[in-house]
Amino acid sequence: MESAILILSHGRADSCVTVKALRRQNYTGDWYVVIDDEDEQEMAYRNRYGEHVIRFCKREAMARVDSMDNFREHGAVVYARNECWEIADRLGLTHFLVLDDDYNCFGVRYAYGVKLKSARPADITPLFDATFRFLDESGADAVCWAQGGDFLGGVRRCFYWKGLSRKAMNCWFFRTDRPLEFRGTLNEDTTLYAEQGRSGKLFFTITPLEIQQRETQKGGGGPTDTYLDMGTYIKSFYSVIACPSAVTVKMMGGTKDSQRYHHNVDYDLCAPKILNKRYRE
Repeated sequence: MESAILILSHGRADSCVTVKALRRQNYTGDWYVVIDDEDEQEMAYRNRYGEHVIRFCKREAMARVDSMDNFREHGAVVYARNECWEIADRLGLTHFLVLDDDYNCFGVRYAYGVKLKSARPADITPLFDATFRFLDESGADAVCWAQGGDFLGGVRRCFYWKGLSRKAMNCWFFRTDRPLEFRGTLNEDTTLYAEQGRSGKLFFTITPLEIQQRETQKGGGGPTDTYLDMGTYIKSFYSVIACPSAVTVKMMGGTKDSQRYHHNVDYDLCAPKILNKRYRE
């Protein structure tokens, strides 16, 4: 198995915190920072990361992507996501992990009495390798890790106890020989698993494993400006357009002032089910 990490970044040469997190947790594999040729900070990236920087042509990538709108928003990360398979093939990789550039750490959740605690492995490489093995052995098209927000509610919430969830976002483990197509200027990750899950493709999140990241729309650079310009209402509707039978839009947040629009996925409607063998008779 030849694997590497592809970190998607734009305009954050001095604040690509994912690289720092990988170094803190003693990642020993290959990694690259993927930028586009419209990034004004290209030289800053190259000065900081040297041969670890890979550049792609944004215009050519845009021509190959269904943005699902007529905005042609340049700040969208969907173009970089779809370029990853070509980059991985060029590097001779069999497997690759796609990360955003704003991850503070990689962790493991575990139940301790009535609490749900988090541990930060000193050496993260074995967990990445184990996830790639699970990707192979499960036959999944992509495997992800959970986000910190998935654990709101603590040990009493069911998400942690699932073991595997059909939700798939942010931290993507892929095989180079199983290309997928991200669509939509925004919400491309939700659209992928909701839309293609209906056709039988398998997407899993391993629920005890997590990434922790800066809050969306707070980091500056990257796709943040696009989020702020278009808002979460428009963002969420890309997945509704792609999969209206399974995705709706709802309000989320605790208080009235903190509420915002967000997608709501009915997993019973966006993924085929495996029936118990007793129903085959």
